[in-house]
Amino acid sequence: MGVRDRHNITVMGRNHGPTMVFAHGFGCDQNMWRFVVPHFVADYRIVLFDHVGAGGSDSSAYDPNRYASLSGYADDVLEICRDLDLTDVIFVGHSVSAMIGVLAAAESPDLFAALILIGPSPRYIDDGDYVGGFRETDIHQLLESMDSNYLGWSTAMAPAIMGRPDRPDLGAELTESFCRTDPDIARRFARVTFLSDNRADLPRVRTPTLVLQCSDDIIAPAVVGEYVRDHIAGAELVELQASGHCPNLSAPNETAAAMIGFLQAQASTR
Repeated sequence: MGVRDRHNITVMGRNHGPTMVFAHGFGCDQNMWRFVVPHFVADYRIVLFDHVGAGGSDSSAYDPNRYASLSGYADDVLEICRDLDLTDVIFVGHSVSAMIGVLAAAESPDLFAALILIGPSPRYIDDGDYVGGFRETDIHQLLESMDSNYLGWSTAMAPAIMGRPDRPDLGAELTESFCRTDPDIARRFARVTFLSDNRADLPRVRTPTLVLQCSDDIIAPAVVGEYVRDHIAGAELVELQASGHCPNLSAPNETAAAMIGFLQAQASTR
């Protein structure tokens, strides 16, 4: 099976010109970008895809060895870019895909024109002076809960991750998305995500970078966004008014406006 079918790739927008590649977070799929993409489809070539095991991807392509670290997912991004013959890519990564984008850009900087990292975290576990937002015991309890009852974990956690109690429909959508994901792959992906440590990879990035940080985000607190900004040379940080961890769903207009402002500023300096 080819790269396009393996990742259920969707291409829309302009046939030529700048390209935006959107990468979804844990438990999600490319449908999570449906409110953000319309802001860019007239001016950019848009590439959407599903990580293996999510959405319409080919779950049979899942290789536990390849995906034992986020580097395997970064390799997928590079394969997608090369298969589609993409250059000067603007990579938009949500949650764990932010670090996947960091790894891809550090490995092949020639492919990328900009990174937009939404709710990134290079390490979720507190470590000395570093604040990731979770104690190590918290993460292991979370993973054990997923192992014992993935559907129950999804039902309990998705609304909290969404962070919009005033919009129960959004929490319900995220719950349904978690439950659609292959549970075995999801549990493995969760371990790779929550036990990863990509702090040393941040200084390797030389690509212009925007960090978008939400308020009251239980997955990536404000101090984590500041850490990412401070450890990628020249990175910019925009703190959104949006609460929760999924502004691509809960505040797409604010999210898109911050992205547009960054991209316009980048264009003016070229």
